[in-house]
Amino acid sequence: VQLQASGGGFVQAGGSLRLSCAASGRTSSTYVMGWFRQAPGKEREFVATISWRGDFKRYADSVKGRFTISRDNAENTGYLRMQSLKPEDTAVYYCALRHVGSVHETLKFASDYDYWGQGTQVTVSS
Repeated sequence: VQLQASGGGFVQAGGSLRLSCAASGRTSSTYVMGWFRQAPGKEREFVATISWRGDFKRYADSVKGRFTISRDNAENTGYLRMQSLKPEDTAVYYCALRHVGSVHETLKFASDYDYWGQGTQVTVSS
């Protein structure tokens, strides 16, 4: 499986961005998608995860109410809509994928994921 993340950029505080994560390769079975981020000098942290059916979603407390995760299984693409961005959201954002047996499962630990995208930089200025 290959993941291609895109959509990052430079935005002022309060602005919005939408990240995309296109999956290719073995995508015929059910899989969980997640987003993580890593700021300079910090560890990679969980941002959001979504089940195969899209009916279960989990968010980090720091992004609840501002970020929305979604997916389009027909296009094998996941999305992260980010609104009301803050300077502390500045980081490299990574998408991740893991094949699972349940259509309702979500995963919030980086160690749970098997495949990772290359990352896309998000910079929020104050």
